[in-house]
Amino acid sequence: MTLGGIGNLDHTVLLCRKLPETRAFYRDVMRFPIVTDRESWVSFRVGAALLSLRPRGTWSVCDDGALDPGSAAVQLAFRVAPPAVEACHAELIAAGVPILRGPTDLPQWGHRTLFFRDPEDNILEIYAEY
Repeated sequence: MTLGGIGNLDHTVLLCRKLPETRAFYRDVMRFPIVTDRESWVSFRVGAALLSLRPRGTWSVCDDGALDPGSAAVQLAFRVAPPAVEACHAELIAAGVPILRGPTDLPQWGHRTLFFRDPEDNILEIYAEY
């Protein structure tokens, strides 16, 4: 197999400056089940994929480098069934999560979307295809 034969992205690692807050966000607000929970590494199950958190900084492979406050490092998009976009919006509001853009139809993509941030300032999207 070559690089062109890769068929899945099954593990995403977010680099964190605020690991405890980000862990609580994905556990309590997003309600993703924890698979691994260590002081410097937390993994959540999201469908067939893993979403892991680790502290930003120097580690055995490289130095992650600085990140300006307020800068997003990644955008994660979570697909849901069409009626769930509004329900997710209501849950986020109830949890006090600031919303970047409420439920909006994007006809050019065939999506209904909702945008917000996690404690690391990553941009998160909940979307449904229609």
